[in-house]
Amino acid sequence: METITCYRPTGQKELDLVEASGFKKWPPRLPEQPIFYPVTNEQYAFELTQWNVTDFGKGYVTRFEVNKAFMARYPLKTVGAKGHTEWWIPAEDLDELNENIVGKIEVIGYVE
Repeated sequence: METITCYRPTGQKELDLVEASGFKKWPPRLPEQPIFYPVTNEQYAFELTQWNVTDFGKGYVTRFEVNKAFMARYPLKTVGAKGHTEWWIPAEDLDELNENIVGKIEVIGYVE
């Protein structure tokens, strides 16, 4: 099975829920969060974490592998600079995304 590496900035509350799952799944989106946004590269994930740290207090960068066939359903979106690429996964597809995570969600860095 081929996988794609995804990155995601996250705050402490979301990370606590990921940890409670054994680092195996992302928590459901809140009503005001209709889209789940994994990004394609570590640099962009760190930039987003730095931008959001005022909202979160402390931000974390995570990395996880997802079945490539699942991710192929979602086109990449460029949302700014050339390296600012991400997938837009509807909240109702999050359970299926979680089923397609291969291995565990890893914390690879943080920003204060």
